[in-house]
Amino acid sequence: MSSKIVAFVAFQEQPNLGIGYLSSVLMDAGYSVEVIDFQLGRERVLQELQRIRPLLVGFSIIFQYHLERFGDLIGYLREKGVGGHFTAGGHYPSLRPAEIFESVPDLNSIVLFEGEHTCLELVEALAAGGDWRQIRGIAHLEDGSVTQNSLRDLERDLDRFPPPLRPPLRDFVLGKKHATLLAGRGCVYDCSFCSIRRFYSAPPGPVKRLRSPNLVAREMELLREEMNCSIFMFQDDDFPVARPHGKQWALEFCRHLREKGLADKILWKVNCRPDEVDPALFSEMQDCGLFLVYLGIESGTDEGLRLMNKRVNVARVLRGVDTLKDLGIHFDYGFMLFDPSSTCESIRRNLDFLEQIVGDGSAPVTFCKMRPYAETRIEAELREQGRLVGPRGREDYEFPDDAVNELYSVLLHSFDEWIGERDGVLNLAKWVRYYLSAFGRFAQSDGQLASLEARARAIVAESNGFALDQVRGACDWLETGGASFELFRRAHRATHRAHEGFQKQLRDLIRDVKLARAA
Repeated sequence: MSSKIVAFVAFQEQPNLGIGYLSSVLMDAGYSVEVIDFQLGRERVLQELQRIRPLLVGFSIIFQYHLERFGDLIGYLREKGVGGHFTAGGHYPSLRPAEIFESVPDLNSIVLFEGEHTCLELVEALAAGGDWRQIRGIAHLEDGSVTQNSLRDLERDLDRFPPPLRPPLRDFVLGKKHATLLAGRGCVYDCSFCSIRRFYSAPPGPVKRLRSPNLVAREMELLREEMNCSIFMFQDDDFPVARPHGKQWALEFCRHLREKGLADKILWKVNCRPDEVDPALFSEMQDCGLFLVYLGIESGTDEGLRLMNKRVNVARVLRGVDTLKDLGIHFDYGFMLFDPSSTCESIRRNLDFLEQIVGDGSAPVTFCKMRPYAETRIEAELREQGRLVGPRGREDYEFPDDAVNELYSVLLHSFDEWIGERDGVLNLAKWVRYYLSAFGRFAQSDGQLASLEARARAIVAESNGFALDQVRGACDWLETGGASFELFRRAHRATHRAHEGFQKQLRDLIRDVKLARAA
């Protein structure tokens, strides 16, 4: 068995920056790293591990709902004779190590919270045949009980880390490659449904740390020069446009993009809150390539926003959305139509809100159910109320109103293609805007862009109107005592037919953008 090879098994549908940073730190220390896509399937993962015979295999279990699949894979690998040290990391293993070991006893250890320094020390101990059980930031089983060592401090200076290891960049749209990257780590907010604050609050150190804006711009410059990258998708939970550093970081970042000659040659996307959208700052960011903002909206009622501890009201959310529309910056958003307190009345109010912000086709309609993620305030409240059901790691809840339970069940099945599929209307509508943004930025449109954008907005507006009407109609039907099985048949048939029609229109539009670009 090689003493210099480390393997990571992770979802690679989107580049995993956490694994990328771990890999680059290990490579700087002289180790070889191979990243294996979890979705290859267990036979292919087994073949890869048998080929490289790594010293350590790390499993990136980011969310609890992946636990069963990872447990099946890890048990299979051990049954097939894969040796070496198995460790796991990610949000859920860090927050609930005992549950991980209970479900996946074939693991040797868990790397808790940020893992760069801990993982390197673990690999060095294994390579030297030393005792790894005393390493800070490690949890392991000892005599059948979980031992959790003292936590390692968060790295205060993120600029110390080398750039993350990246797989070959993929084409995004119109032949342009894209990359994901981070401006910093952590989040200063404390939404009741989110475990991010808890993840960064457990170890010693500041919960929010930022990289130097110059180094972030330099990373983008190198990615453009060395990998021909033009589109950058920031994955920060909360991009630095407001507190605790105010607007200064973002303004300095834009200045460095201009100085490096990148401002008119790239596109980039960020995540932030609606109340952080400042007209002057976002106009400057747009001039430097900002084309898309993901907004954590989550609810369209003041009561829902209070439940989620968003510390904002609907009026302020609408101002942020309107500012982006006025500037002509695209937006996506998160929205939990269903939460533990949902009633048919609150759902109707949320539908009215969605119609207000996307009825014009400015963004595709989307919605989901709030999940009780580990160590969130919502999870604790539901557990205290005795509402959580199901096995650990896959717990869920029902709504107090039976009509809402039936409504959720109907929508889950009738909109599974629309919202959940890679080729669904929601995803296609997003890709249409990516194509149009790239077309406007990198092509000579000769007046075609406005016509294509108007066509896209009309299709998205019509599909949004259909989806919202379907949900309203289902809510009315169930609240007046209609049979859910009959509603399911009707809703599924109608939504499936509409989905096929809107799919075709969106695909045709993407085709026409490509043809216009080629011309």
